[in-house]
Amino acid sequence: MTTPSRNSEIRRRRARKEKIALLRKRYAAASSEGDRTRIVEKLRRLSPTFSMDEFLKPIQAGKAAAQ
Repeated sequence: MTTPSRNSEIRRRRARKEKIALLRKRYAAASSEGDRTRIVEKLRRLSPTFSMDEFLKPIQAGKAAAQ
């Protein structure tokens, strides 16, 4: 009986992970502070417990690797 609810939970997690990855790309490409603020607001709606450190860590690692 638990399998159907488990499948939907897994699907929600995967969709959230993909959406966060998309928001990271948009955040890295954002040119203005207003755009970044809107992206952070979307992140908060998507995952309220997700910290900014967790969100920015892959972006900063990518910039460090590029230098």
